[in-house]
Amino acid sequence: MSLSLPPSIALYIAAANRSATEGVAECFTGDAIVRDEGNTMRGVEAIQVWMAETTRKYHHTIEPLSIRQEGAVAVVTNRLTGLFPGSPIEVQFRFVLDAGKIARLEIR
Repeated sequence: MSLSLPPSIALYIAAANRSATEGVAECFTGDAIVRDEGNTMRGVEAIQVWMAETTRKYHHTIEPLSIRQEGAVAVVTNRLTGLFPGSPIEVQFRFVLDAGKIARLEIR
């Protein structure tokens, strides 16, 4: 199934699936915040480090299954497949966009 994702979200997922952190600045605002596994990353450099470490640790891929809007939050349900217990799992990525870029991402 092909979903119609906002361009910055589609770009982020494509970069994550390629294990590529160089496209982060194109996806995220300069002061973006990511929350994942109890940690908070602030700014493009910290997000690049987080993406690289997460990819190294889990060797995962992201498959978007659905998207819905909750006010200002775009909730994308994804299937994550990788080297972790219970794989594959379904996880919600909660995005807040600002001027077309990701300002906040919370992974639940």
